[in-house]
Amino acid sequence: MEMNSFIEILKAILFGIIEGITEWLPISSTGHMILLNEFVTLNVSDEFYSMFQVVIQLGAILAVVVIFWNRLWPFGRKNNEKPLSDKGIGSWIKTDIFVLWFHILVSCIPAAIIGILFDDLFEELFYNYTTVAIMLILFGIAFIVIENCNRDREPRITAIADISYTTALLIGIFQVIAAIFPGTSRSGATIVGALLIGVSRTVAAEYTFFLAVPVMLGASLLKLVKFGFHFTSAEAVILAVGMVVAFIVSMIVIRLLLGYIRKHDFKPFGWYRIVLGAAVLAYGLFAA
Repeated sequence: MEMNSFIEILKAILFGIIEGITEWLPISSTGHMILLNEFVTLNVSDEFYSMFQVVIQLGAILAVVVIFWNRLWPFGRKNNEKPLSDKGIGSWIKTDIFVLWFHILVSCIPAAIIGILFDDLFEELFYNYTTVAIMLILFGIAFIVIENCNRDREPRITAIADISYTTALLIGIFQVIAAIFPGTSRSGATIVGALLIGVSRTVAAEYTFFLAVPVMLGASLLKLVKFGFHFTSAEAVILAVGMVVAFIVSMIVIRLLLGYIRKHDFKPFGWYRIVLGAAVLAYGLFAA
């Protein structure tokens, strides 16, 4: 293996680590990827990198599927608390999981429409350090304010099954903000929206994980189709390495985050966003 190829693989590993950490924490994976690219640049074309920073998320998606398989797979007689019928094919259908997927699809509709129609335009307009910094700070403040307001309030929704179609749509509308502005964080936007409408922290985080599956899968497929499937061997290795690392890191981070929010709030992530956003603005002004 040539030294240059080895260095590019090391870079792909670093990108995978950052993706695996930031995809699930409400601190903006896209924003961190943009910032990382300022300091560690993959030796690839602009077209490939634009696709890479989205498709690498497929590794992170797989972690959600593996961890929550029993809560996401809608078929099987084992642990089927709400079968469609007592006998026959219906006994293999888990109606409660199908309802969850219907809710998730409703949440996906707003961002899907925006993404399909305006993806390239928003990337051209807003994928820069200024937008990232501003959205990091704004949503950091939002986390702190919302958590302070919710300190003495009991959440209305304390289980995934309690999420209605109206709630699912409202969460999906918040997700649109992340689809437009990098630095917002898809998980950050959906969690902020969920907390505002009375969803508990744990349910907000879990629903965000589940919602990521179709959203990130759709975004990745859209990028792949636009890029085409004509990879060089070096590009294929870089993409594969990034995805595998993102999967491994995501498996760890998801479990740690769920354990953390059972006892703590999201304010530390809010402060982190504010500090990072300020640092990004300072860097941008200094570099200019």
